[in-house]
Amino acid sequence: MKLSDYTVSLLNDIERRIDPETEDGYYAQWENFWSGAVEDSVFTSCRAKTSSASVDLREVHINDTLHDLELMLISELVSLSKRLSSKSSPLGIRANYGTGIIPSLFGADIFEMPRNTCTLPTTKPFDVDKLHTLCENGIPDLKNGFGASVLAFGELCAEIFDRYPKIKKYVNVYHPDTQGPLDITELLMGSEMFYQMYDDPEFVHTLLRTVTDTYKSFLDRWFSIIPNEKQLSMHWNHLQRGNIMIRLDSAMNLSVDFYNEYSKPYDNELLNHFGGGCMHFCGRGDHFVESMCELEKMYGFNMSQPHLNDMDKIFAISTAKNKKILNLPHVNDYVTETRVGKGLVHGI
Repeated sequence: MKLSDYTVSLLNDIERRIDPETEDGYYAQWENFWSGAVEDSVFTSCRAKTSSASVDLREVHINDTLHDLELMLISELVSLSKRLSSKSSPLGIRANYGTGIIPSLFGADIFEMPRNTCTLPTTKPFDVDKLHTLCENGIPDLKNGFGASVLAFGELCAEIFDRYPKIKKYVNVYHPDTQGPLDITELLMGSEMFYQMYDDPEFVHTLLRTVTDTYKSFLDRWFSIIPNEKQLSMHWNHLQRGNIMIRLDSAMNLSVDFYNEYSKPYDNELLNHFGGGCMHFCGRGDHFVESMCELEKMYGFNMSQPHLNDMDKIFAISTAKNKKILNLPHVNDYVTETRVGKGLVHGI
């Protein structure tokens, strides 16, 4: 792809501003965190040197990026440029197409939000009868829906970053929002999923099986384009052990027994397949966290709403299972010396 002068100016500016000594030191801090060498109760990463952009940082509307690969790249490069001005943020970009990437592979209708919301899109659920047919068809074409754009974005980054050695070495093109098996199943089925767990559990497992196989196929394709060659991978504002971040938002609506039946086996399969990773949930998850932390290759977890959880319980489980808590907001409101072991919490 021939890039616009503005995109090239962004790339040149980012390449110039990346300081290898600074980024090596920043990465080493995260290596220490994951190796257990951090003595403080709370770990916060700190870039030794920051820099400001020398080009105008143009904001691109989310809806426009969905239909133009270069606009998606510009939007992500603008975000990356801002990360170089931050003491705490790792350097990375992603194919930013929202939660509906894998549902769209199955043909789910994409729902773009009104422009005034400037919010990522999602997908609309299917009728249950349609889902039976989808399961019979197995893994869909990985270039359906958002699939083609996501994979093309990865190919574009791989091609372009070869021309910029510091960007190639220090900027993470981290994996797109592939959610997790349970969340994808709810996106495909809507709230009907919770009724079907009682009415037709066999079919829910059939759909989860198809979703999990598709997840593996799609991220296998992604990692063939953008392999992770480092010990740690990036997601959001942290570096993590393992390669994937599984979203588990739907489990907050389930009992522990239902989490163990309908989510845990499939999550475990993905963690094993991709060399481990971390997990995320919104809302209240303190009822299933202990079971989740039994997954051997689940190395840490992130919660976006700690105030909805019993944090004494969360910290006790994290300490007992030696699992990291990542991106904990308002960290000083929750952490005390007696509440959590040393070196287990990454705070923001």
